[in-house]
Amino acid sequence: MNSEENFSNLVLVRHGQSEWNAKNLFTGWKNPSLTEKGLEEAKITGKKIKEQNIIFNIHFTSELKRAQLTGEIILSEIAQESIETVKNIALNERDYGELSGLNKDESRKKWGEEQIHIWRRSFDQPPPGGESLKDTADRVIPYFEKVIEPVLNENKNVLICAHGNSLRALVMYIEKISPEEIVKIEIATGEPIFYKLQNKEFIRT
Repeated sequence: MNSEENFSNLVLVRHGQSEWNAKNLFTGWKNPSLTEKGLEEAKITGKKIKEQNIIFNIHFTSELKRAQLTGEIILSEIAQESIETVKNIALNERDYGELSGLNKDESRKKWGEEQIHIWRRSFDQPPPGGESLKDTADRVIPYFEKVIEPVLNENKNVLICAHGNSLRALVMYIEKISPEEIVKIEIATGEPIFYKLQNKEFIRT
């Protein structure tokens, strides 16, 4: 195999709009499904991935159905439904603890704009009973290193369908972004993130 062929593809996808996204609720580990808009976003993502002609070997997703359903739709769009799907809690969204299920605007009235902003946008300040982005990274990154990276190192192509914060933690690791900078980065729905892994280096494409 020549050096040009000796690489693997990694594609990260944030799930489409969920029912609780639409209601402006903190979701975290709660398990709502996708809205009609979310289903359409997943189809659009599938079409964008299809343009890249990547044949995936395995699909990793979280234990939450909004991410699982997004992955199912994408695999259907690219006609690769038969590949193995691995579900793991390590890829779950950040746990928002006592904020889970609460309206974001009402939460600002209860705790104050500044406190909600700290909980949502700081790296290591968790909401009551929940996780910070650091806590999320502390479970996502070891799982990626132990389970997913070895697959990529075998020149196999990997699809990951997960959540805004679990993917943010992965992007921080892959692109070597500082904790101060990663909190400013949004992971958009419907926009797959493409990487190539070659010579143990990730290149965003």
